[in-house]
Amino acid sequence: MTFVQLEYIVALDSLRHFAKAAAHCHVTQPTLSMQIQKLEEELDTPIFDRSKQPVIPTETGYAIIEQAKRIIAEKHLMDEMLQHKKGQFTGELKVGIIPTLAPYLLPLFVQKFTHKYPGIKLVVNELTTDVIITRLRENRIDVGILVTPLQENGISEHVLFYEQLMAYVSKKNAAYKKTFVLAKDIDPEKLWLLEEGHCFRSQIVNLCELRRSSKEGKHFEYEAGSFETLRRMVDVNDGITILPEMATYDFTASQQQRIRHFRHPAPVREVSMVLHRNFAKKRLVEVLRQEIVDALPEKIKKNKKSFVLPI
Repeated sequence: MTFVQLEYIVALDSLRHFAKAAAHCHVTQPTLSMQIQKLEEELDTPIFDRSKQPVIPTETGYAIIEQAKRIIAEKHLMDEMLQHKKGQFTGELKVGIIPTLAPYLLPLFVQKFTHKYPGIKLVVNELTTDVIITRLRENRIDVGILVTPLQENGISEHVLFYEQLMAYVSKKNAAYKKTFVLAKDIDPEKLWLLEEGHCFRSQIVNLCELRRSSKEGKHFEYEAGSFETLRRMVDVNDGITILPEMATYDFTASQQQRIRHFRHPAPVREVSMVLHRNFAKKRLVEVLRQEIVDALPEKIKKNKKSFVLPI
């Protein structure tokens, strides 16, 4: 029995497909199949039921795979312990981050992180929340950075910061004349939203209690893929949109004048680092968490958990 064989059965369990598991492990499919078969022969029991499509573990296989995950995790912990004794930080850290955070959060810490820890290879992908959770469960990424609370079984959430939401208002809009806005001040027919699939969209729908039963009479409908597009639509057209705090930090003086804060308690989104219960690489993850927190603007660090919007 080898660690490589254990990693192969964990990969096959996660992906339920020999070719995909082989690609994930960077080996050929015959190599992966042969090593798994050798392990089954050594244990004198089948780990996978190959008659099913997709392939699934046998009843005994489930128990073997869970034990394999624990063994692999303990190996990673031992490796990290030895690195710590030597004063080293090495390895690969795969990170998934949602698109509504990536443009604003990544520039704050990535350059300093890679310079400070040259031995850590940081692999970052922009992914939706659902994909991040799936890839965490499949052990295809090590950590996710997204908006919580999720309340997903087996997923632990570690809050990084709270980010205020604010309105960005056209000068033609009635809300422009207000010092503070309330959710009820927002006309749903003049609210620019992100497209379906973004958790930020769901939060705004909940905040404004949008219930658009009919769109009859509207000659133009548009749902944007980025905050930058939403801002430009408000700049050019009558309307209003909701933006997270960090998306406004590079605004011009003219754009700052269009920002209207919500009356206290202001709505916030909770941004967290999320991990699967079987995650290893604890030390690398903690290093990443600390670097992110240290790089945050002071205003963000001071934000409190007040009115956290559900997803």
